[in-house]
This record gives sequence, structure tokens and C-alpha cells, in this order.
Amino acid sequence: MRTPSSARRFAAAGAVAITLVAIPAAAAPPPPAPAAGPGHGTYGRLHPLADLSARRLATADLVAAAKRGTGSPVDDPAREKRVLDAVARQAREAGGDPGVTVRILRDQIEANKQVQRALRSRWDVEPSAAPAQSPDLGDVRHEINRVNTELVHAIADSPAARAAPSCGAELTAAKTRVRRDRHLDGVHAAALTHALRAVCAAGM
Repeated sequence: MRTPSSARRFAAAGAVAITLVAIPAAAAPPPPAPAAGPGHGTYGRLHPLADLSARRLATADLVAAAKRGTGSPVDDPAREKRVLDAVARQAREAGGDPGVTVRILRDQIEANKQVQRALRSRWDVEPSAAPAQSPDLGDVRHEINRVNTELVHAIADSPAARAAPSCGAELTAAKTRVRRDRHLDGVHAAALTHALRAVCAAGM
């Protein structure tokens, strides 16, 4: 159980993430609601994957803020291996495909690093845009692990949706909905597309 002081640190870190990612996107009409029937079932399985991916991307802002000024690189191969080993094990326990799960989570990791690099570049050019607070990296990683577990289960629950002929169209609708609902800026929207690029192919 997280201690009260740890909870306060993560709450503060969450405020940093909200400040960083809540950049209103250009107003756009919402995508049409999925029709009832098989397409609706596919969308219903894919939307959680898109939304969880956006939640995971929000942690990239926190990681970048935690590493800022420490000299820590964006790439952390040892940490990435531990994460992928863990999700493979969780996938087997959840009745999912470990190979598919690792492939999707690897894209999630790369998307996260894509956001980190973009933020670092921005802060180098515009230091005033950098967050004033530095969240605890351990707390942030705890949140990443929690979202990873939810992603593992969402992947295990969606093989038919990921293999459906309508997967691409339904996933695009889900991404559009998530981008609008979470007010993702261009950097995070592009990273979300990268994070989900293997979702439909992985189910085939």
C-alpha cells in the first residue's frame, strides 16, 4: 500500500501530467457512433485498448519530468526487458497470447519514448514550458505497471475484435474518440497511433 506521502507525491505528479497533456485539440465533430451488431462489439473491445493506451502515454510526461536534469536517458533497455517479461507472464496467466501482448506493449513503450523525446526537445528550446515539479519516478513506474496489467487483460479479451475485418475502421473511430475526450495534442495523438499500430495485425 502506498504511504500517504507517496500518495501526495503522485497526486502532485498527476497535476503535472494534466497540465502537460490537457492541451485542447482543434474542435472537430465526434466520429459517428458505431452501429449495433458485430461492429458495435468490435468497437466495444477496441475502445478500452485505445483509452488505456492514452492513459499510459500520459505517464510519459511524468517520466520526462522525473528524469529532467538527472542525466537519465530516455532509453532504458533493462527496464524495458523487465516490463516485457512481466506482461508476457501476465498474458499467459490471463489466457492471452504472450507474443501478441509483447508486440503490442513494445509499441506502447516506443510511443511513450516518442513523447518523452518530444517534450525534452521542447523544454530545451523553451525552458519556461518545463514543469516546476519533479515527480517520483518510482511512483510513476508503479502507475505504468498498473496500466500495463489492464492492457494485458484488454488484449486477452479482444482476439476476435482484433482479427475482425472491421478492426482498422473501428480502431480509428476509437482513437478519434479518445483523442477528443482526452484533449490530446498533436504529439500525444501521433504517439497514440504508434502505440496501437500492431493491434489489428496482431489479431490475425
